[in-house]
Amino acid sequence: MFKKKLLKQLSTLLVGTNFIFGQVVGEIKNPDFIKSVVFKSQNLKYQLPIVSLGETFKISFDDLNADERNYYYRIKYFNYDWTPTSLFQAEFLKGFDNVRIENHRTSFNTLQPYTHYELKLPNDKTQFLLSGNYILEIYDEKDIIVFSRKFLIYEDKVNIGAAVYRSRDLSFYNTHQSVQFYISPESGEFFRDPENLVKTVILQNEQWSTAITGIKPQYFNGNQLEYRYDEYTRFEGGNEYLFFDTKDIRITGSNVGSVELNRLYESYLNTNFLRKGYPYSFNSDINGDFFIRTIEGMEDEAIEADYSWVHFSLSAPKFLEDQEVYIYGKFNNYELSDENKMYYNPGLEIYEGVMLLKQGIYNYKYVAKNSNQLLSNALSDSHALTENRYLILVYYSEFGARHDALIGFGETSSFEVLD
Repeated sequence: MFKKKLLKQLSTLLVGTNFIFGQVVGEIKNPDFIKSVVFKSQNLKYQLPIVSLGETFKISFDDLNADERNYYYRIKYFNYDWTPTSLFQAEFLKGFDNVRIENHRTSFNTLQPYTHYELKLPNDKTQFLLSGNYILEIYDEKDIIVFSRKFLIYEDKVNIGAAVYRSRDLSFYNTHQSVQFYISPESGEFFRDPENLVKTVILQNEQWSTAITGIKPQYFNGNQLEYRYDEYTRFEGGNEYLFFDTKDIRITGSNVGSVELNRLYESYLNTNFLRKGYPYSFNSDINGDFFIRTIEGMEDEAIEADYSWVHFSLSAPKFLEDQEVYIYGKFNNYELSDENKMYYNPGLEIYEGVMLLKQGIYNYKYVAKNSNQLLSNALSDSHALTENRYLILVYYSEFGARHDALIGFGETSSFEVLD
C-alpha cells in the first residue's frame, strides 16, 4: 500500500515537472509604477534587442516611486520556441548575474518625480557564450520579480532572402500578406537533417503574439532551403498605426488637440474614428514603437523628460457588445490591462481612456478583445498594402547539441508588396 502511494506521488511529481519544463515562457508585465521600459540595441531600429555575440545593448526604465530602491537582474536561456532549456547557467553565461543595477539617477526639474535606471549588457560581470533566446528578469530588494523582457543574440552564419506577397487565396487578397524566403548556409557549409534541425520563426513588427513558428522547408535547391508557402506564412496586414507627439508637453503638437496643467500636464488627443470598412490610406509610422523625446531640458531626456496624462478617445456610434477596447502599442509592451482599457461614454458616443506616459513620439492603435481572443484589427481593419516589417529568425540545433543556436536573421518589408 505504501509503495503504491509513493509511486503515485512520484508519477504526479514527474508529470508536473514535465509540464513546468515544457511550457512556453512569456514576458512578465511591469507594474504600474514602472514606466517607459526601453530595451534595444545601439541602432534603435528594432523594438527588441537582436544583437550579435559581444554587441552592446541597453535596458532603461523609470520607477515612479522615486525612492532610489535597489533592483537586480537575472538572465535565463531558452529554446527557439521559448520552452526552458536543460543547459546550466555556466554553459550560456560567463561571469554571473543576480547583480544590482548600479546606474540610476533621479529626475530633474519634472512635475512627476521618478528614478531612472539603466543597464548595459554585456558588461564586466556578465557576458554571453551562446546565441539564441534569452530573457532578462528584473527583481526588487525582496527578491520578487518585477518584470521581464525577451532578447536575442545571433551569429551570422546564413544568408536569408525574403519578400512579401499578397495572398494567392482571393478571399485574403486584400487583407493579408504572405512572407516567402530562402535560407542558405555559408559557402562550403551544409545543413544536416534540415527538416528537423533547422527551425524558423517569423515576426511581424517584432511582436511575439503573432509569431509563426515550426515552418519546414518546402523545397531543397542544392543546399538552399526554400519556403514558398502562402497559407502557412500568412499574416493579417493590419493598418498603419496612429501617432502623437508630446516632446513639447506645454503646447499642442501632432494630434494633440489641447493641453491643461493640473498637478501634471493633461494632453488631450484628437478623437479618432473607427477605421473598419474604410479604404486604406498610407501613413508613415514606426510600426507601434515609441521614442522618448523632450525639447525642454538640457539634452538629457532620460531624467528631464516629464510625464503627462494622455487622454485617448475613439468615436463609436454604439457600445461594442461582448468586446472590450484597449489602447495598444510598444509603450505598454502590447499588453492588455486595466491601465490601457477604455470605457464607453454614451453621452458623447466615444470610448475614453487615459494613460500616464513620458514625453515623446508614440505609435498606438485600438484593439478589441472578446471572451476568447484578441481582435487586433477588428477596429482598424486589415489591408494587404499596409507597411509592416518582418524578421525571419533561423535556429539550428547541431547534432548532439542541447540548445537552439540563432544562426542568423533576415529582414523584409511589405512597403513594396508583390503580387
